[in-house]
Amino acid sequence: MEYTQLGRSGVRVSRLVLGTMNFGVGTSRDEAFGLMSAAVDAGINFFDTANVYGGTDHKGVTEEIVGEWFARGGQRDKVVLATKVYGNMTPGGGPSWPNHDRLSAVSIRRAVEGSLARLRTDHIDLYQFHHIDRMTPFEEVWQAVDVLITQGKVLYAGSSNFPGYKIAQANELAARTGRFGLVSEQCLYNLAERRAEMEVLPAAREYGVGVIPWSPLRGGLLSGALRKAREGAGSRSASGRSAEALADPEVRARIEAYEDLVAAFGMDPAEVALAWLLTRPGVTAPIVGPRTAAHLPSAVRAVELALPEELLARLEELFPAVGPSPEAFAW
Repeated sequence: MEYTQLGRSGVRVSRLVLGTMNFGVGTSRDEAFGLMSAAVDAGINFFDTANVYGGTDHKGVTEEIVGEWFARGGQRDKVVLATKVYGNMTPGGGPSWPNHDRLSAVSIRRAVEGSLARLRTDHIDLYQFHHIDRMTPFEEVWQAVDVLITQGKVLYAGSSNFPGYKIAQANELAARTGRFGLVSEQCLYNLAERRAEMEVLPAAREYGVGVIPWSPLRGGLLSGALRKAREGAGSRSASGRSAEALADPEVRARIEAYEDLVAAFGMDPAEVALAWLLTRPGVTAPIVGPRTAAHLPSAVRAVELALPEELLARLEELFPAVGPSPEAFAW
């Protein structure tokens, strides 16, 4: 496994993040325990979760599973643990009680205590704002984070799904007030979805914010979805969001061309998609969410996969960049 700095911070993290969103939903507790152990054995030291993970009616279950694994295995000190705050924790997705979601100081304090209890730990290494809060000023957010850092409950703050201007706004205020600010941004970014390159990635690089792409395989679309469908592999790649996307003839043609291109180089589509992300400037580590430990080795191989220049050039033709801002939309 390779390691790098998380943004401009001093903490070292693996080039892959273990995503836990499936835990308690598509991945059973026992499978999740085996997957976390396999990830650590493979050198992955960066785990990502969120307070709302676990399914609509069982929010918090994913954090509970991670916490139970910590309690059983005693490996908390080997993991850089990231979780998130913002979401409505009401079962079934009903209206939240006032101050039980978003990023007010009241909500952050309540949410962090809940996450710490479920995760069975005394601190969260990376506490991420899951979405922008248009109702709460960053002055209040940073004040709440200051308290958590002073208490030793949080070490670093990060963002998720922030536009570039909000990354700038948050870190400009932090710099003016002597705070460290955001160290990471978790955003949607992959070969088939490159809009983050317009403003999010440039803002992250400007402010020393590490980028943690989620959905690096575009919901399975880039993992060999067409090949698996032909082989009857029964993969989620041929269902759900992937199936909807492949219903579009243009998308289907592009994915077919992608799979043919990768096959011509004797490589695996999922591994190429992950390896491509690892070549992008500013990317710290993509989040991988294998359902079982058996699916993990492919992701790990991607870290050491060297993509030929010819393949990189052909990928750019197949999945062209949208271009930087403002050129992409102004000229």
